[in-house]
Amino acid sequence: MTGKFCCMVLRINIDCNGCYRKVQRAILQIRELETHLIEEKQCRVIVCGKFIPQDVAIALRKKTNRRVEILDIQELSHGEENQEDGSEDARSLVPRWGPVPNQKQVLTM
Repeated sequence: MTGKFCCMVLRINIDCNGCYRKVQRAILQIRELETHLIEEKQCRVIVCGKFIPQDVAIALRKKTNRRVEILDIQELSHGEENQEDGSEDARSLVPRWGPVPNQKQVLTM
C-alpha cells in the first residue's frame, strides 16, 4: 500500500470519548500514516503519509464501523517531498483549515 505522499481530510462522526479513542486506535494501527490530527469538535481527521487515500478510508471504515467521508486530498509532488535543506518536517505539511462555516468559534484564554 504505497502511494504518493499526501495529506487527506476526513469527516468521521465523533460523539464521545469512546468514539475518539476508537478512531485514534484505528489510525495508529495503519502503518502508512506518518502524522495525524483529530479535531473532535469539528468531527475532522487529518492524516499525512505515503498511502493510497481510498485504501486508508476503507480501512478506517472497517476498523471503526463508522461512516468515513473524504473531504479533501492534497498530493504533494516528488520535489516537495524531498527537500535538500530538510528543514520542513511532516508536521508542517499538515494543512491549517479554519472552522467549518456556520459554526461558532469558541475562544479560550
